[in-house]
Amino acid sequence: MKLAKLSLAAIVVAGLASSSFAASDTLADAFKNGKVTGELKAWYFDRDTGNPNTGALAKGNEDLFSTGVMLSYVTDSFNGLSLGTTFQSSYAPMATTDAKNLYATDMYGSGAVLSEAYIVYTMKNTTAKVGRQFIASPLVNSSGSRMIKEAFQAAVLINTDLPNTTLVAGYADKFQGRTSDYDRSVAGTDSDISSFKKEAVFYGTGTTAGSNVFGFDGAFTAAVINNSITNLTLIGQYLFVNDVEFTNGGDAQVFYAEGNYVIPLSNTKVLLDATYRGSRTSNATFDSFHVEGNMYQGRIGFKELAGFNASFAYSTVSSDQSVLLGAGNGPTTYTAPLIKGAEVTSGANTDAYKIEVGYDFAKVGIAGLKALGQYSKVTQDRPTVVGTVLNGATADTESTFWDGQIAYDLPSVKGLTLSLQYEDGKKETTSTVNSSEMRFRANYKF
Repeated sequence: MKLAKLSLAAIVVAGLASSSFAASDTLADAFKNGKVTGELKAWYFDRDTGNPNTGALAKGNEDLFSTGVMLSYVTDSFNGLSLGTTFQSSYAPMATTDAKNLYATDMYGSGAVLSEAYIVYTMKNTTAKVGRQFIASPLVNSSGSRMIKEAFQAAVLINTDLPNTTLVAGYADKFQGRTSDYDRSVAGTDSDISSFKKEAVFYGTGTTAGSNVFGFDGAFTAAVINNSITNLTLIGQYLFVNDVEFTNGGDAQVFYAEGNYVIPLSNTKVLLDATYRGSRTSNATFDSFHVEGNMYQGRIGFKELAGFNASFAYSTVSSDQSVLLGAGNGPTTYTAPLIKGAEVTSGANTDAYKIEVGYDFAKVGIAGLKALGQYSKVTQDRPTVVGTVLNGATADTESTFWDGQIAYDLPSVKGLTLSLQYEDGKKETTSTVNSSEMRFRANYKF
């Protein structure tokens, strides 16, 4: 199935149906002609939260070295039908007790999990994918920024019959997090490999209520991508989450709309982007969590200017109402800091901006080497309403983040990528908390 050429923001939706299909004459040939791909990982994280590194569950300054394997197999197509699986494993051989506590919810959890096991059927311009799978879209997104990538048990349907248009519909009923403690259900050091559960991360709800994970009874999503106008990509997505835990049977609706316009010039491309995110709840109990907010974002930038790209982005969120960003830790915003992530920008009464500059060293003869720098500032006022405001601030807060990244695809070892990220953060409320994090990754794909 051939998808229309999409902007960067729309490519994540196309990832729902990333499989390409050849054709085998027999079922035996389909298995014999299948493709195996994999990735070996060695990652080192060093995190300083700014909190005291004392107590039974110390969560201050700790590092963690983790290794992992991702192994995938996809059969060839037989009469439009194919099968796929992905196995993930993680092992942290030298983790201390304090490191296990600090990284329990996102990185520490040794073991293995079958994250993908799906059937794909393609007929003309329609593809159906059913089973455990990784999903990438603005509102439903499997984050891969930790050793174990998130996954959903879902059914996804994609159609491209309409000219310059991709239609997507999907239903999910289970979620696999990063570790067994992604929902803070176990005691730190007991964290293990994750499993599929009828609960999910609902990104944007923060940790005001202790966790951003809620049980649910099925979720439906629909999306459309259109490229009818030259250089303009339009994206819309809707997410409905049924019977959310702790809400007395309440449902959530999440909305997303984005426009990306590219102005090609003789020596560069100017980028103009705008996005709306919004969420609504269905009953008094759910309404009391105050997540019926609207988020507006704008970004202007350029790329391919003598190897440079740069952008300026701004976002603002409703008064006293936070915004659900979606399911999974993958949804993002224009103003999200590189490591801290989007949730810090989606709370009630939040304004944020980010300046970003990147450079591709291929322009000076070093192919595969890229660098990125960011500065983000996020201000969030204390809500004026009485009661719980998920992802709300307990006091007026100003946070700043300096981020840097360098990545190198080694030309001498095809498939090997080395990357280094660093973030320095400062959060000022009634007191000042300084934090930092460094992430080194060595990934070898085959």
